[in-house]
Amino acid sequence: MGIIAFLILGLLAGAIAKFLLPGDDPGGILVTMLIGVVGAILGGFLAGLIFDVQPIDEFFSISTWVTAIIGALILLLIYRAVAGGRRRA
Repeated sequence: MGIIAFLILGLLAGAIAKFLLPGDDPGGILVTMLIGVVGAILGGFLAGLIFDVQPIDEFFSISTWVTAIIGALILLLIYRAVAGGRRRA
């Protein structure tokens, strides 16, 4: 998959993660979408380790989208725990 398609996938995965986990995020939607890009990388890496597959191959593959969204959700939860806790202190 090309780098532009991968960035678009990550941005959309971040937006979907924000939709699935609504709330007040420190940083807003832009930071959430950037987390989606990193989450897509994380999701692909974890799927490769756990299932011994390469899910980030095709833009329109369901496994690509699922791993990107799950990675974005995981990273968004971690970000909220770290940045949210620091904001309240």
